[in-house]
Amino acid sequence: MPRRSFLKQFFILVVSLTALFKLRPLRAAVLNTTEYSPQSRLNNPKLPTLKNNYLGNPIEKGIFINPYTENTPAAKHRFSDLIKWRFSDNPYKAEKEREKSLPGLEVIHAKDKPNTDQDYILWLGHASFLIQINGKVLVTDPCLTAPPMFTRHTELPIPIDNIKPDYLLISHGHYDHLDSDTLKHFNHTKALIPLKMSPLMQELNDTIDCQEAGWYQQYSLDDGFEIIFLPANHWYRRTPFDKNEILWGSFLIKTPSKTLYFAGDTGYAEHFKETHELFGKIDIAFLPIGAYEPRWFMKSSHINPQEALQAYHDLQADTLVPMHYGTFDLTDEPLSLPPKVLKENTTTEKVKYLKIGETWLI
Repeated sequence: MPRRSFLKQFFILVVSLTALFKLRPLRAAVLNTTEYSPQSRLNNPKLPTLKNNYLGNPIEKGIFINPYTENTPAAKHRFSDLIKWRFSDNPYKAEKEREKSLPGLEVIHAKDKPNTDQDYILWLGHASFLIQINGKVLVTDPCLTAPPMFTRHTELPIPIDNIKPDYLLISHGHYDHLDSDTLKHFNHTKALIPLKMSPLMQELNDTIDCQEAGWYQQYSLDDGFEIIFLPANHWYRRTPFDKNEILWGSFLIKTPSKTLYFAGDTGYAEHFKETHELFGKIDIAFLPIGAYEPRWFMKSSHINPQEALQAYHDLQADTLVPMHYGTFDLTDEPLSLPPKVLKENTTTEKVKYLKIGETWLI
């Protein structure tokens, strides 16, 4: 490899690592460093657990264990695997270069959020949705600006200060799902979060009222709808030193008329089938379809469009709402490819492709 090319690749690697891990001092004085014995289980004892005989998330020495990859060594990537990926040729390179001259996702701009009492869904980009239920505003995985070293390829459809959520639903702490600059705009809101995330939230915005839950636990709400924290095949990290110290997951939202499932970030696993078995009919499933190439590296963390369709069938959902594409360039595939692949593989499935800023009454 020529020296100039090598230096360029090395620079890209450093930038990528900085974006992924945001290198900075440990939060040892803030995080709970209690060590747990092997096979310990952790949950929020104040909340009900809706799966019979589930004692809590497995945790060992303060580190959450992913049951979907625990016995799959190939899913446990090492630092050398990251280097291998970053220095490998990208088969989509030419297509990504051509894409730079093309318009991105369509954005419908508005000065404020919709003025209606009806329940609705509005895509804010990536995995962030504005969902109104019973007059309350929910925002999923709040990343409405651009995290450090990230480039946002779609504009926010509504001024961030006009969103004003009542609840934040945070599936996990990766930077493209939990953005510190976004949280600065959401003072005095409530956040429904995974186990052990409260210290991080207090560090990012200490005015936010947090409620933690483990898998299969129902948050304590009094607004005419239910929200349950469920599994995801994923992981957590914000620094090189805190992998899986905070839990990750997905959400089930049960309104008076519909049941919504928000998958967060996830690789394919049996939790989709189990969700249907435990909770029955899913009306709307928000499923990620982007950030999946190369498969040898991403398969254990992100489903691809074909796996999203399989998850849709496992959930026995009525409508699939694709997300997690078009906003941030995270992996090898072009930003525009995921919905194209999804459309090519769709047969009888009902898919709702939302434009960013589009209001969908539900």
